Amino acid sequence: MKIATYNVNGINGRLPVLLRWLKETGPDIVCLQELKAPDEKFPLAEIEAAGYTALWHGQKQWNGVAILSKSGDIKEIGKGLPGDTEDVQSRYIEALADGLIIACLYVPNGNPAPGPKFDYKLKWFKRLQQRAQQLLEFNTPVVLAGDFNVIPTENDVYKPERWLKDALFLPETRNAFTELKAQGWTDAIRQLYPEETIYTFWDYFRNAYQRDAGLRIDHFLLNPQLKNKLVSGGVDKMVRGWEKTSDHAPVWIEIKL
Repeated sequence: MKIATYNVNGINGRLPVLLRWLKETGPDIVCLQELKAPDEKFPLAEIEAAGYTALWHGQKQWNGVAILSKSGDIKEIGKGLPGDTEDVQSRYIEALADGLIIACLYVPNGNPAPGPKFDYKLKWFKRLQQRAQQLLEFNTPVVLAGDFNVIPTENDVYKPERWLKDALFLPETRNAFTELKAQGWTDAIRQLYPEETIYTFWDYFRNAYQRDAGLRIDHFLLNPQLKNKLVSGGVDKMVRGWEKTSDHAPVWIEIKL
């Protein structure tokens, strides 16, 4: 089974890119982030024509997450990260798909830091840790996938000294990610490629993609039931070079159930 995550940076504006990528690579399950569209503007007809069933949690202008399934075997568990009834940002959706629990998430960026946005990021991460701990108690394979807005280590960023004061790389952010993994989650891409330099995001500025000056911020975390079922994975870096594309590239893994 092939599972992918992709921050599309505007699903309607990038729809030709998304549909082309789906056609060329054909993942079984897809987690999308940063839809930048309210629920009623989700391009369901086009997604279904591409062969996928969809669940989504949209928001006007910003945020938004979705899960696509090629088999159609998908059932919503919940929308919104539990723990704060006043949080209206569309950053989390959870579903049962093809025998897996899939949590698609878009962690807040947190910049500028310090400040209210960074405080929100850390509080959101604490709620994610709480939900992740609950998911570990289920007798079901679980995948946490999405844009975590975390650069885990210096090996995950081009010229790390330039990111020391950025919310994606601050110690508090990295510690939150480390604490999450310590619950029993496996960073799938790092399990496959322990030492390699791998990026999933390249800024639009300063020819970052052409210089391969990137970050690894899109991740898969697998619960213990899936750790030894991971077969392969990678980044579809070529998509970042397509016309009118997102600043992220799709990331994918294959698991053997």
